[in-house]
Amino acid sequence: AAWGVAVRLLPVTDDPLATMVTLAADGREVGFQEYFVGRRHAVAVSSVRFEGASSARPGPGVLEALARARRVVIAPSNPLVSIDPVLAVPGVRDAVEARRAEVVAVSPIIAGAALKGPADRLLAELGHEPSVVGVARLYAPLAATLVIDRADEDRADEVRAAGIEPVVTDTIMADPAVAEALARTVLA
Repeated sequence: AAWGVAVRLLPVTDDPLATMVTLAADGREVGFQEYFVGRRHAVAVSSVRFEGASSARPGPGVLEALARARRVVIAPSNPLVSIDPVLAVPGVRDAVEARRAEVVAVSPIIAGAALKGPADRLLAELGHEPSVVGVARLYAPLAATLVIDRADEDRADEVRAAGIEPVVTDTIMADPAVAEALARTVLA
C-alpha cells in the first residue's frame, strides 16, 4: 500500500440511499443526477434530503472500521451532497463524532470557491458561509482538525474559533510531491 496505508474500502450502506434536491425556482424535487448532469448544477437549490436514509443500515463492518481506525479522514468533497449522505445513515454520524479526536477533514473550499462542482454555491444557497470557516462550522462536531489551503491561512483563527484546529498546507494536488505531502499531513 502506498505510503504505508492499508485500505479496506467499505460502502456506507448496501441499502437504497438517494440524494434529492429541491429546486428553488419551482419547488420541484429531483434526483441529484438530474440536478448535477441534466441541469448541469446551474440552478439554485432550496433544500437537500437523503431518501432512504432513515431506513438504511450501515454496511457490514462500517461501524467497526470507524471504531478501530487510527485516523478517520473526511475527504475534500462537497459537505452537503457527498459527505452528508454518508453521515445520514443511522449510526454513522454518531460513530464519527465518537472518534472526533482522530478525525481529520480536508476543506473542499479554497479562497471561497470549490475547485470543481457546486459546493461553494450549494453552501451559500443552503445558508452556510461558502468558505473554510463555513466548512469548519459544519465539521466542528465531527472532526478535531481541518486541513486548509495556504490561500486561507489568514482565516485560521476564525476556523479555530469555530471549534476545530486548522492545519495549513498546500491542498491542491498539482503534482505527486504535493499529493504525498498532503497525505502525510492528513495521516500525521
